Amino acid sequence: MKTVNFCFRVHQRYNLKKYRFFEIGNDHYYYDDYEDEMSVSTAANQVYLEANNVLLNMIKDFNGRFKVSFIISGLALEQLEKFAPEVIDSFKALAKTDNVEFIATPYAHSLASLYDDDDEFVRQLKMQSDKIFDLFGKRPTTFANTALIYSDEIADKVSKAGYKNIIVEETKHVMGWKSPHYVYHSVLNPKVKLLVRDNKLSDDINFRFSQGNWSEYPLTADKFMSWIAKSPAEEEVYNICMGYEALGKLNVKSSGIFDFFRKLPEYAIENNITFSLPSKIVENYKSIDALSVVYPISWTDEEKDVSAWCGNELQNEALSKLYALSERVNLCSDPSIKIDWQCLQDSYHFYFMNTKHYSNGRVLAQQVPYDTPYDAFINYMNVLSDFIDRVKSQFPTSIEDEELNSLLKTINSQNARIEELEKKLKNKSKKA
Repeated sequence: MKTVNFCFRVHQRYNLKKYRFFEIGNDHYYYDDYEDEMSVSTAANQVYLEANNVLLNMIKDFNGRFKVSFIISGLALEQLEKFAPEVIDSFKALAKTDNVEFIATPYAHSLASLYDDDDEFVRQLKMQSDKIFDLFGKRPTTFANTALIYSDEIADKVSKAGYKNIIVEETKHVMGWKSPHYVYHSVLNPKVKLLVRDNKLSDDINFRFSQGNWSEYPLTADKFMSWIAKSPAEEEVYNICMGYEALGKLNVKSSGIFDFFRKLPEYAIENNITFSLPSKIVENYKSIDALSVVYPISWTDEEKDVSAWCGNELQNEALSKLYALSERVNLCSDPSIKIDWQCLQDSYHFYFMNTKHYSNGRVLAQQVPYDTPYDAFINYMNVLSDFIDRVKSQFPTSIEDEELNSLLKTINSQNARIEELEKKLKNKSKKA
């Protein structure tokens, strides 16, 4: 039986204010609070509240037969708690239905899986998982990286972090003749199951739904489900993944996007198509083959690689300087440094330094807040220079790496011991 996994990515970045060279050392606050509040409020009104309400009613109206999953960054949850708590409440209402799955992802919407050792990557996964549990009472079991960045090496890191299911992008040079409508597994670790995003069907909604010159315009729920129903009988798994902004922002309400979604379950049932959550798909469908991904892929741009964030000297300079701080930052006790560390890792900062998006970029280019990639680089590096000075004030460069490693081992050992004792206390409480 054919099944559909609708998965939405939710992220809100912290906007950097215009930070000039002479502010380095004098101003340690880097963010444009007004822009942050405006962008969150706009997204809440255009997208989150309306879309969450539509999905909740779909679940109720069809007696739980509709299901949906979300990839929500920790930074997005922070901003929603601060500026739009009613959106958090609407996600809680969805979570209570048990027809929603929250996916693990880097807390900071970062590139830690590419640029840092396993420690920072794992820390961010734990932070995001803890945040999801605190707010919604659920622990993620499936992983999806920032922009679905994936490689064999990343699969190994994810497995070590305790996740066995990963959502990945459909790319021609990886898939070849293979269809995305099956479950696959990592070539290095067969226990890691891979759910492949259907590139075409996802982008039909995300990018083409409102295009009047598209040959399939207008896209209706009946037509969309008929495409799935008419596909080869043996192709059973359809992962439709996109940014949540597809509902209400990229495709505004007047385009009919919400009406389109409301009608999907009706035509799915008519065509004997079900809806599933990622964790259930890997339980119910066996992997048919391995996928080998030597070089990282993503869902961004036509290249489907990671050049959107690390494709030029500006980006690589900024990223190398940022992640060179990792060990020192995680030894710091100053909470403000830890908070800024997360915010400065957001992949959007490096995306804005990409020259491609100022010439031939598509939708995201409209959101670039800088006139040139060099403006983005200079502003970020001014902020990063001040941040580096703050970190060095606590752990000067005179402290050798070996000494830092020793400190880290001690701290990690202490943390492991604390976790072990906490588990024992919880077990004793349960027995009592």
